[in-house]
Amino acid sequence: MDSEFFSKQFESVWLLIQSMLSQPATYLQILVIIASYAVAYWIYSKTVKKRVDKHTKVASEHPINIMLFRLSNIVYPLAAIILLKIFTSIGLTADLQVWLMNTALSIAILLFAYSIIKEFVNSPFMSALFKLVGLPILLLHLLGFLPVFIKALEGVSINLGNIQVSLYGLTRVLFFGAILFWLGRASSNVGKVIIRNQQTLDISTREVFTKLFEVGLFCIIALLLLNIMGVNLTALAVFGGALGVGLGLGLQSIASNFISGIIILLDKSLTIGDFVELENGKSGFVREFKMRHAILETYDGKDILVPNETFISSLLTNWTHKDPKQRYRVDFSVAYATDVRAMVEIIKDAVAEHPQVISGPDVPFEERPDCEIDSFGDNGINMFVEFWMQGIDDGKNRVGGDLLLIILETLKAHDIAIPFPQREVRVLNEGFVSKV
Repeated sequence: MDSEFFSKQFESVWLLIQSMLSQPATYLQILVIIASYAVAYWIYSKTVKKRVDKHTKVASEHPINIMLFRLSNIVYPLAAIILLKIFTSIGLTADLQVWLMNTALSIAILLFAYSIIKEFVNSPFMSALFKLVGLPILLLHLLGFLPVFIKALEGVSINLGNIQVSLYGLTRVLFFGAILFWLGRASSNVGKVIIRNQQTLDISTREVFTKLFEVGLFCIIALLLLNIMGVNLTALAVFGGALGVGLGLGLQSIASNFISGIIILLDKSLTIGDFVELENGKSGFVREFKMRHAILETYDGKDILVPNETFISSLLTNWTHKDPKQRYRVDFSVAYATDVRAMVEIIKDAVAEHPQVISGPDVPFEERPDCEIDSFGDNGINMFVEFWMQGIDDGKNRVGGDLLLIILETLKAHDIAIPFPQREVRVLNEGFVSKV
């Protein structure tokens, strides 16, 4: 019985295929589909791809160029969709059978969606979500079965008090919520990179726009998610006002740090790369401004998270705010028998040879290395050397230690003694000592 049923079904399908193949409209549709893909490939290869490849060779690492390159890879299926849609509309206007072109159009849309996932979705989880959930939903929509599927999901529901939770509503919130948060994170990363690459703006302005972009994007995503969840935003406005007052009172510290960060970036008192020293003695380079705190990187590789309010409410020393040049000094001593005038010139020349010390005839006199007497000590003359350098004398720029070694070697090379404490013992009554 089953074999007869399948045999009849096969014969009916075969007859349908034969009837379709016997119609000239079928072959015309096949030619139109082939021509559409051929023209779409010509548009992609001869115009779009060639120009994008030529443009991205200049700065291929720039986010905009990367985006253009990825967009160029979806031009081919997009052009095929547009052409197939045009020819399908023409066929419907002429009362022709366009079932094959409609099928090709649906396949082209699926390929276009797959190309978007392949080019723009780097997260393995989101890529699997789009392929396993998003593409089947798109297929159901193209086939016209999506309303039936949605109605079936809505039929599976439970009541929680006055709230009815359906499987469709839960699935919609989870699916679109995951998409929104992924889009928000990806857009935030790309947007921050693009803003920070705008060399026409100074660093502080770039950081302000980066922070405002991040906050604005988060607010938009939160509103969209509430809309998807079916929350009435008009009714939420009154509750949001009261909630905002409560949060403002309870989260004063967070709000103060956020506003302090905006003020710091606007008045340009701190910029990325500045070396600062806090009132408590902590110091480091400003590496990044966050919504609540700034990150200071110390020379020993540690990150210090400093609340933004600290930079405004406490004493702060910015070593490199206006000028990265700094003046330092190293101290040493020589014996009283030293020819100090000659030694001073020798030490100046030796210190000036260090590559990181600012020196030379074109340097202002007050910024050249200088050696002077500091004081007269118990054992020798206390000297010091002042010098200017670019940056901070620490870490990879540790110049002070190099100069002390240079001074030591120079003094030894010129037989200049370095004093050290000495004590003389005199015996005043030798006869008394011998009797004892």
